[in-house]
Amino acid sequence: MFLTRVSAVVEIACRNDLKRMRVPILGAFLVCLIVLTIGSCSAKADDGYNLWLRYRPVENADLLQSYRAVLSSIVVADTSDTAIIVEKELQRGLGSLLQTQIPVGSLPPSANSLVVGTPQALPAPVLDDVLQMLRTVGREGFVIVSKRGEQPPFILIAANTPIGTLYGSFHFLRILQEGQTLNNLKIVSTPRLQYRMLNHWDNLDGSVERGYAGRSLWKWDELPATIDQRYHDYARANASIGINGTVLNNVNANPELLLPNYLKKVAALADVFRPYGIRVFLSANFSSPLSAQFDVEKNRCGGIGELDTSDPLDPRVREWWKRKVREIYALIPDFGGFLVKANSEGMPGPQEYGRSHADGANMLAEALAPYGGIVMWRAFVYDPEVDLDRTKRAYKEFVPLDGRFLPNVFVQVKNGPLDFQPREPVSPLFGAMPKTPLMLELQITQEYLGHSTHLVYLASMWKEYLDFDLHAKGVGSTLARVVDGSLHGHSMTGIAGVANTGSDREWTGHLFAQANWYAFGRLAWDHTLSAEQIASEWIGMTFGFHPTILSTVSSMMLGAWEACVNYMTPLGLHHIMQEHVHYGPEPSLAKGREDWTSVYYHRADKEGIGYNRSSSGSNAVSQYHPPLRELFDDVSTCPEKYLLWFHRVPWTHRMSSGRTLWEEMNYRYYAGTQYVSRMQDHWRSLQPLIAAELFEHVNAKLKQHYHDAIIWRDTCLTYFQKFSGLPIIPLP
Repeated sequence: MFLTRVSAVVEIACRNDLKRMRVPILGAFLVCLIVLTIGSCSAKADDGYNLWLRYRPVENADLLQSYRAVLSSIVVADTSDTAIIVEKELQRGLGSLLQTQIPVGSLPPSANSLVVGTPQALPAPVLDDVLQMLRTVGREGFVIVSKRGEQPPFILIAANTPIGTLYGSFHFLRILQEGQTLNNLKIVSTPRLQYRMLNHWDNLDGSVERGYAGRSLWKWDELPATIDQRYHDYARANASIGINGTVLNNVNANPELLLPNYLKKVAALADVFRPYGIRVFLSANFSSPLSAQFDVEKNRCGGIGELDTSDPLDPRVREWWKRKVREIYALIPDFGGFLVKANSEGMPGPQEYGRSHADGANMLAEALAPYGGIVMWRAFVYDPEVDLDRTKRAYKEFVPLDGRFLPNVFVQVKNGPLDFQPREPVSPLFGAMPKTPLMLELQITQEYLGHSTHLVYLASMWKEYLDFDLHAKGVGSTLARVVDGSLHGHSMTGIAGVANTGSDREWTGHLFAQANWYAFGRLAWDHTLSAEQIASEWIGMTFGFHPTILSTVSSMMLGAWEACVNYMTPLGLHHIMQEHVHYGPEPSLAKGREDWTSVYYHRADKEGIGYNRSSSGSNAVSQYHPPLRELFDDVSTCPEKYLLWFHRVPWTHRMSSGRTLWEEMNYRYYAGTQYVSRMQDHWRSLQPLIAAELFEHVNAKLKQHYHDAIIWRDTCLTYFQKFSGLPIIPLP
């Protein structure tokens, strides 16, 4: 092990250009060799693979001594597969944090033990007053208490299930990483959402739609015989933040994944994920029951079945899905269910047979119900025959179906009414379907936010959405309350994030994109957490809790999303990007389908700019409840961050800053790029405190980020200037 570490140091040193270090190669090797022997080489290679689970040694001597004093042994009172993972994780984490091996003990606990277990495995004297708390945390929550008054004293992590103890153990390790006191612990934590999902848009050929971190994690050609260690590490990372479900494949689903040979591969992954509390789900292609014969008229292949129809009201089709579901559960007893994209972007669906979304979803829900499975039916639809304004179509298609879905059906709705734009108002659908459980769909992968090149911390965006008040039942009807079921009394609740993981060594293509994966999980568990708190946790566990690192990196992250909005689509502009790739700016795009072009959305001419969705335009404002309807409808009261989303405004319109609209656009575009420039400066100031490999990785990303942000700014301002006829005004 030691020689392996030394070899790694030499390799890193060579890559980092030793001439710059102004020390001979042999001298550099010997210095690192000596430092490694005492276990504290600051230049130790860190390629980002370990995510937020690095478990850096506690540096404060007094704190380290206090932790060691109360953590003399680990007692895991269970023998399940999950309990084995708990024990290994605690040994790994505590051993690294406390720089000493913590022995495994047994019941009854000795003095200063860390005891972990469920009521079924722990003796009554260990639990006593904790039982009442456990009644409030459900099957996934946990309790952490300091039993200092006991003889002998110990710390207890208790839960109703082994999975709860795993979540509690990760939380306890987070407490130590943050340097919190262990005196008088009394933590009661339960997830606010039942289903906390990652949606992978991975294809069977190994590609990833909207993936910017390499190829798919799933090696279908090797499964089920070969189980990559990365599958375990993926599950471990998700369990550490409470994610409990994963959809393995793209919503643009290939029916072949439901064939027996692929289902055996899925089952192998499910076996890996199960002890970590993660259930496997699949995206289902609605035409799967069809025969594989090519359909010339519709220009697509059929399914994997033998039928001539996939009409959801046809008894043969319903029976086909029941047989397929029975086959799946024989292999995967805890299979979660299906995610479905139907009648959207060319994907087949029930409307091809004159049936509704509810008809299609209910057919699948009926097949899954006996096994406890669910359907997540996406509301991402935009048939131009429904309405000329694409942002109105999901509302118009789904609101009439409220109350017609079976109880095990979610309607899965994107955060905004268009398509994961840098900023949108909340989708009005969330305020209009009180009888239907709605699953919020967020996008962790940065499809429209600079892919894995731009540093954009998305928790800031997600908090703006979660705190958005839809006024569906008066003041306080936030999106968070719609999604967590408290507003309308739904017991089935959930949230989904389109994953940003891939085969790249650091998982997400950009080290800081790991923060978005982490933040999604933390908010899925508890949406009341602040973006600031989550950032602080991630920064400390990734780079260390040095005050300068915490303050500097936090200042970079917390304003990054607003900066991105400013240099891409300020003041409510949207959909100004290169077609297909969705990366760079293309405000002049005027080819293709009318409602997919940038000019369709910004509508710039010499008179002004913006899409009129007020009552005098498309009347999209009517889909919101009062007082939002009136607020958005009036150009004088519409929040300026949504101004050009809802209104067409003259270039000379006076803004709240006193600037004209054109001047404000200039200000926002330049402010956005200036923020990225400051992020570069902040990051460079941290070079002595950051591991060399991580520093160079982020530094190179920020350099490209700044370059691309300037292209966004200059391209858009130059294009819009052709219409405004006014000078571009750089910031000093």
